Amino acid sequence: MWWQVLLAIVVTLVIAVPTTALVAINYQKKMVEAKLGNADEKAREIIDEALKTAETKKRESLLEVKEESIRTKNELDKEIKERRAEAQRYERRVQQKEENIDKKADAIEKKEASLAEKEETLAKQREEISKLSEQRLQELERISGLTSEQAKDYLLKIVEDEVKHETAVMVKEMESRAKEEADKKAKEYVVTAIQKCAADHVSETTISVVQLPNDEMKGRIIGREGRNIRTLETMTGVDLIIDDTPEAVILSGFDPIRREVARIALEKLIVDGRIHPARIEEMVEKAQKEVEVMMKEEGEAATLEVGVHGIHPELVRLLGKMKFRTSYGQNALKHSIEVAQLSGLLAAEMGLDVRMAKRAGLLHDIGKAVDHEMEGSHIQLGVELCRKYKEGPIVINAVESHHGDVEAQTLIACLVQAADTISAARPGARRETLETYTTRLKQLEDITNNFKGVDKSFAIQAGREIRVMVVPEQISDSDMVLLARDISKQIEAELEYPGQIKVNVIRESRVIDYAK
Repeated sequence: MWWQVLLAIVVTLVIAVPTTALVAINYQKKMVEAKLGNADEKAREIIDEALKTAETKKRESLLEVKEESIRTKNELDKEIKERRAEAQRYERRVQQKEENIDKKADAIEKKEASLAEKEETLAKQREEISKLSEQRLQELERISGLTSEQAKDYLLKIVEDEVKHETAVMVKEMESRAKEEADKKAKEYVVTAIQKCAADHVSETTISVVQLPNDEMKGRIIGREGRNIRTLETMTGVDLIIDDTPEAVILSGFDPIRREVARIALEKLIVDGRIHPARIEEMVEKAQKEVEVMMKEEGEAATLEVGVHGIHPELVRLLGKMKFRTSYGQNALKHSIEVAQLSGLLAAEMGLDVRMAKRAGLLHDIGKAVDHEMEGSHIQLGVELCRKYKEGPIVINAVESHHGDVEAQTLIACLVQAADTISAARPGARRETLETYTTRLKQLEDITNNFKGVDKSFAIQAGREIRVMVVPEQISDSDMVLLARDISKQIEAELEYPGQIKVNVIRESRVIDYAK
């Protein structure tokens, strides 16, 4: 019976499960349909709400656009009004300018018309003036008896004479004023320098005298068959003159260094008493060494005396060598020391570098120490020596310009020129040979006689003054000033002379100038 129950249960389950499933499906379907219906409604509500919101937004946007367009339109209208007003202002200005231009154009036309009338009037007046001028010239030519060209030449000659006279007067006045000031200052400087620098007078010589203890020594100096005297002359290059002069032997030679070597060697031989060729050679060698030492010591003494330091030892030796060199009787070393002292004093007066001025003055003639041994002037040799031993450009320029061969580039070079002239030109410093003296006087007179209008000329006062007699018909008083100046310039250009030469031109009046 249990299987009937089981069967009934199974049948019931078979029937109940599908039914339950169907009912569940129907229920779920209804639930889904209900939910779908609610979703549709919500969707429609959302859509309706969105449509309402969109409509509202649209209306708001349209209102904003309308307001913006209205505002923009108002601004544009305002700007247009302003631009129209500005354009109207510009238009009024342009109209005013056009009116002003029209007025000016009318005034210019009136002025042009007036100018045209004035030009016509001026043209007529010019024609009348030209006719009157021609008539005046014709009348003047008739009255004076001269053509216009002749009258012009006459007037130009008168003006030229007047200008020449005024120029001469002006030159004379200016030179007088300048000379007063310059001479006053220059004299102060030069006199002060000369007073502070006193130097001995010297004289040129080509002989030296050696005193002997007795006349018997002459025979020993000559030696057997003259061997001793020949050896001494050969070794020293100096002539020994043994004559009737008591207790003296004369050494003659143009080279002062060789003459000094011979003098020292001979004195040593006399003191030693042993005089023979071998001893003579030995003593000459010793004398040469002594002279070398003496030159070095003299150079050092010169630098110490002047107060110049740092000079190359070879230049110091050459300075000492200048002790045995003379120029027109003036000792070259003494002259260099004197120029150095004068240069330093002048530099101190003018506020320049005193040490540099002394250095340039001391070395200005250094070339004279070697000009007997090497080719070239003492200026060229001096410049080469200064460059070789590293002297400065100021010293080199002073050396090469102290005789005017090149232009002085510094005031120190000019001071060395002046000091060199002072040292050489002072009384007793130098003496010239008669031939040189007469030649210079003749050249001085020849230069003067070559000028037009000069009748005669005379060199006087040892060539330090030239007196010029002129032809009064050819040289006027005004011409004398210019003639004296031209003569002095010609003398400066063509002659070499110590100091200055006074040019004295004499007519009815006397005019004086100086060739410096």
